[in-house]
Amino acid sequence: MPEATVTPADVRRAAAAIADSIHRTPTFTSRSLGHGRHLKAELFQRTGSFKARGALNRIRALTADERERGVISVSAGNHAQALAWAAVAEGIDALLVMWQGASTAKVDATRAYGARVDLEAAGPGAAFERLHELAEQTGRVFVHPFDDPIVIAGAGTVGLEILEDVPDVDTIVVACGGGGLVSGIAAACVPAGVRVIAVEPEGSNALALGLAAGAPVPVTPYTIADALTAPFTGALPIAICSTLGVPVVLDSDGEIEEALRFLYGRAKLAAEPGGATAVAAVLAGKVEGEVVVSVVSGGNVSTDIATAILARP
Repeated sequence: MPEATVTPADVRRAAAAIADSIHRTPTFTSRSLGHGRHLKAELFQRTGSFKARGALNRIRALTADERERGVISVSAGNHAQALAWAAVAEGIDALLVMWQGASTAKVDATRAYGARVDLEAAGPGAAFERLHELAEQTGRVFVHPFDDPIVIAGAGTVGLEILEDVPDVDTIVVACGGGGLVSGIAAACVPAGVRVIAVEPEGSNALALGLAAGAPVPVTPYTIADALTAPFTGALPIAICSTLGVPVVLDSDGEIEEALRFLYGRAKLAAEPGGATAVAAVLAGKVEGEVVVSVVSGGNVSTDIATAILARP
């Protein structure tokens, strides 16, 4: 397992590198969620999720030669949109590998930001194989969606904003798929004395398995939270979370759907299921703390999925 190589200084440098183009998203109290409970509304970020932070930080770290070669990555949708936006904004050609069955809304949005999309892969696992095949053929630079220290540092800037906006925070709750966001926030905040808790869907628990094994463990995700369907958690996020003592909580899909309905109805936040996953753990009483911030990490949900969840009692 690699050593944890993302530090608070790395995250501060990332914040300076992307500050001119990234939204500082609001953090506000939620009395409906409970006393001392806050929501970090990262769904208001550019491209609709936290992913824009890490993607832009990585794009701006490219060499001149790498910029000429273009970039490639793999994603269920949020990283794809973020990398498409960041690359095109910086004048760099981008190719995104997604897969059959991926959210049509996210595929369409990725194309609308100006990137090309490859949909040959049958699923998340096959998409990584397709990615490596295309990267070798084209010579493009692979921008990893979560297992890259520069991407992780960019994601960690969410944590810096929380520390500034809620200085008495003692617990931050973060949804996890590939692990880039939770490891970045942990790198920024655990050294400041704040506990960071990772939350995964029961049907996509790659971080929990990876922490137990000490290395990435392949999974076949099955969850309503499509943003959290990475086929493994990265080696670097596992190392960071292990070193910094990040515990994992698991949510059922029913709990995630309930949290999405709560966010729509009580907080007026149009979150996607993955973006509601951290809140689900708090609603279900799985998180303790006096001052708790839950990261609402994204809002890229198709109308049909949101409507179906909201219609259920």
